[in-house]
Amino acid sequence: MIETFSQTIVEDDDSAVRLIADDVELARYVYRPDTVQMESPKPYIHPIHTRAGRLVSLFRPRDHVWHKGISLALPNAGPHNFWGGPTYTRRAGWYEQLPNNGTQAHAAPLEAPAGSFAHELEWRAEGDNSVVFTEVRRLTTTILDDDAWALRWETTLTNVSGETIAMGSPTTEGRENAGYGGVFWRGPRSFSDGEIVTADGVGDAEDLRGTRHSWMGFVGKHDGEDASSTVIMADLDDTPKWFVRAGIFACLGPAPFFDKEVPFEPGTELTLRYDVIIADGASDADRAAALVRSAREKGDAR
Repeated sequence: MIETFSQTIVEDDDSAVRLIADDVELARYVYRPDTVQMESPKPYIHPIHTRAGRLVSLFRPRDHVWHKGISLALPNAGPHNFWGGPTYTRRAGWYEQLPNNGTQAHAAPLEAPAGSFAHELEWRAEGDNSVVFTEVRRLTTTILDDDAWALRWETTLTNVSGETIAMGSPTTEGRENAGYGGVFWRGPRSFSDGEIVTADGVGDAEDLRGTRHSWMGFVGKHDGEDASSTVIMADLDDTPKWFVRAGIFACLGPAPFFDKEVPFEPGTELTLRYDVIIADGASDADRAAALVRSAREKGDAR
């Protein structure tokens, strides 16, 4: 199936959606992944390109093979690991591989407005395959200008397990300043040692990890050419703490459960909404803020 909207072509082959603008594949959303259980199978977005065609994502890096472009992943959802790999627990005081790597399974496509792809998912436990959460997810692409585009990620999770799930992170289990979990981006190797930009200006990832901002951006350089690109993530509803690294590798994500467990009661819903902005060129605080405003305004108008 091929659909055209807002300068973007959407191709859906019943396992992945390709988003194309001006003959450039902006992104590919794989919603039926072929993933081993240890990596907590989940839909992911990779590759991701700027409007000029520069790659700004990484898939299955050797250091963390469960990192896949952009995905929604939760390492400590009660006893379940919907992140991938080993689980950090207070009992062990470090990571251990447990039989708890859950699956986010595509359940059904949903009707969605022009410019969107939406579907239902079931988050299933490893072992008995019981459904822990159900989810409605919608992704919407908006062209901002000749150098930038935005992806709006909207998710509503419902706890159908019948039990209260403690939503946390490695930090809530005792690992200092490692509160990752949520919508998470992994950048190319060449982006290592990149710059982190917030409304306050350019800062160091080690200093900014765990601080609160409504948005945060990552400016990285590409191998093989004198070019930079910017990836920005903006929370549409909150001012979360952020997980970010730059030195050992490039990654970024708002972390709603960074250092405080949140009880997720049976039958209740959790909604997360973000804009992810992909731009050619480096960005200072002023340009990044302008891109965030543009993404919100154009996304809200859709």
